[in-house]
Amino acid sequence: MPRHPLGLALLAILAPAVVHAQDARPATSLDNVIVTGTRVSDRTVAESQSPIDIITSEALQATGTTELATALARALPSLNFPRPALTDGTSAIRPAQLRGLAPDQVLVLVNGKRRHTSSLLNLNGTIGRGSAPVDLNTIPLSAIERVEVLRDGASAQYGSDAIAGVVNVVLKGAPGTGGVSMRHGQYAAGDGAQTQLAGDTGLSLGGDRGFLHLSGQIDRQDRTNRARPFAGTPAATQPELGQKAFVIGDPEVDAAAASFNAGFDISDTLSLYAFGTISNRDITSFAFFRAPGNPSQNVPSIYPDGYLPEINNVSRDRAIVAGLKGRFGEAWDWDLSFNHGYNNLEFFTRNTLNASIGADSPTSFYDGALETTQNIANFDLNRQLDIGLAYPATLALGVEFRNEKWNQSPGEWGSYAQPDLSRPGGAQGFGGFAPEVSGAYSRDSHAVYAGLEADITEKFSAGIAGRYEDYDDFGSQASGKLSARYAFTDAVALRGTVSSGFRAPSLAQQYFQTISTIYLAGIPEPFEIRTFPASSAVAQAFGAEPLQPEESLSYSLGLVLQPAERLYVTIDAYHIEVDDRIALSSNLTGDAVRALLESRGIFGVNGGRYFTNAIDTRTQGIDVVANYGLDIGGGTLDLTAGWNWTDTEITRIAPNPEELEQAGLNLERIDRTEIGRIEDGFPNTKLLLSGTWSLDAWDFSLAATRYGSVTTRPANAANDQTYGAKWLLDASAAYKLDNWTFTLGADNLLNEYPDENSFANSTNGQFPYSNLSPFGFNGAFVYGKVAYRW
Repeated sequence: MPRHPLGLALLAILAPAVVHAQDARPATSLDNVIVTGTRVSDRTVAESQSPIDIITSEALQATGTTELATALARALPSLNFPRPALTDGTSAIRPAQLRGLAPDQVLVLVNGKRRHTSSLLNLNGTIGRGSAPVDLNTIPLSAIERVEVLRDGASAQYGSDAIAGVVNVVLKGAPGTGGVSMRHGQYAAGDGAQTQLAGDTGLSLGGDRGFLHLSGQIDRQDRTNRARPFAGTPAATQPELGQKAFVIGDPEVDAAAASFNAGFDISDTLSLYAFGTISNRDITSFAFFRAPGNPSQNVPSIYPDGYLPEINNVSRDRAIVAGLKGRFGEAWDWDLSFNHGYNNLEFFTRNTLNASIGADSPTSFYDGALETTQNIANFDLNRQLDIGLAYPATLALGVEFRNEKWNQSPGEWGSYAQPDLSRPGGAQGFGGFAPEVSGAYSRDSHAVYAGLEADITEKFSAGIAGRYEDYDDFGSQASGKLSARYAFTDAVALRGTVSSGFRAPSLAQQYFQTISTIYLAGIPEPFEIRTFPASSAVAQAFGAEPLQPEESLSYSLGLVLQPAERLYVTIDAYHIEVDDRIALSSNLTGDAVRALLESRGIFGVNGGRYFTNAIDTRTQGIDVVANYGLDIGGGTLDLTAGWNWTDTEITRIAPNPEELEQAGLNLERIDRTEIGRIEDGFPNTKLLLSGTWSLDAWDFSLAATRYGSVTTRPANAANDQTYGAKWLLDASAAYKLDNWTFTLGADNLLNEYPDENSFANSTNGQFPYSNLSPFGFNGAFVYGKVAYRW
């Protein structure tokens, strides 16, 4: 098991002496003051002009998971977080999507500051194919005070990526509080054991002038496997009949993460603040089995029984923000900050070989690394203006400089070499990055932005925001937003927004190159597919064009209701149009493609693909969220219901480029499989029902989630398959004794699995479940947790 230096930091976090215990029940969500989507200092959820959810630390912990993205998916009806397997690095770093849009169309903030993205591009057959979003699971759950999710376009307020919405993670900062916990669990199938040690503590600095809150956690996760034996026609390129050759499920993970959040008042008008996170993860997943008789993928003298390559990813993630904030005179509040984020992802392939080298091939390789760096300098100003309205208006101004870097570093020679052109080169399972496809890239952007919010009357509030951003690699972009809210009574309010937005193509989307091994539905043989930059000569031979930013136009209209005491209901409808949406093209394969590649010196590759702005999409939907609390049985019962309906449709596909026609390829740049993944690859409905009954000594929680159906569309339309809706039930009981809490719980209590793949979609019976399943395919998980709070 890898050793983590962060473990020493965690032990230091847990050392301070215990002080008094405190009640940590969440407040009514609509009464909470928000910091996301507004510059007004005392705006609450109910008063917001845009739909926003607050998920408290207690609510995150109650989901029973150790992953932030999984916890959010269980708390938010509009967030989808599937658990794909056999998808290279995506098996290790999985993307989440909001409102059915791409994972990189969601902006993630920590304490209101932009979070850096992962360096990984999701390339294979998963939700978010072609995206490089933020890795939410690098942020430790033990560090989080709450998460604010703005379900609305916000590019005018925050810049690129905020098309679907904004996720703002607010870190704990209270001094004199803390706790430790240990959690252990396992799946009912007998695998996938998980153990976590977590803790946090808050300290006072300089009396009551400052604070320092430290958090950390260590995680260990064993793999799961839901693969089945080979049930197809025996062949030299296939496993033996009845052999279980694959490992399909969650990866093996060793992880550690820590964070700090600090602030100090230098004077009455000047404060210093800083916060940061650090995360190390060692993740092992699996590739496709290589049969012993496969002439192009195996060397029998090395693996007489065939072999299953292992893909090992080592992720190192770092983030730190430091700043000063204060006041000019009696009017202007200002905030000057510097934000640094870094993600490094190394690739290793083990239990493998390079068939092109032959009998002398090593059996493990270092494949190279991907690296993302973000540096941002911000200066924000805001003040209240007395312009004769019911209340002073709030004016916000700001400037931003952002530098982004993305590197693709080569692996060792054997990981990519191809000395024998008649056999595939590179490490089987995940080929290394060659020097000619590696490189270091960077860009700068500058932005200015302004916003004005005002309560125009006692009942009517409105806001306007604008942003102008200039990138040195593709040009400038402007966006704007109008928002308003009208309260008919204290119990009924109407709100709405209109906003334009954009997302700049990431550096990874512009420059990434690699070779991936994939299976195409209905075809027994694996394909070696190479991803080419859109600017490369090969991609241009396939009709690629330089990438441009995505542009969006969003509308939302909602009701905020309080029909009875302690009952809150919000209903929000939305319509989002995205033009020039960036997508990874279909896998372009065939004899003509192979011939074109070989004419350019690329051998042993079956096909190619590239990023393109070839589609427009329209997404529309409705979110309904209701909260109700009552006193019952000597305690309180908090009930929550959430429902989301989302529909995404591709409204335009650019005509096939002339290059594809002239070369005689007769291929679709965006084929039916990719169309299906974008339109039907996520559940278009999701219903959450939950209740927590809190007594003096006990807490009981029960949550039911209904995931709507998803559909896969293979190349052969006869194999289209819809996987039906499923109900999952989560339950837990917690006993409280002084400062101790003892919890026993079960996720997916009834051991529900998704519908199984048809045989045609199961790779000869070996892959029983689809990667599109919104809740994975591991079955019931039972866990116990012991926690001590002070």
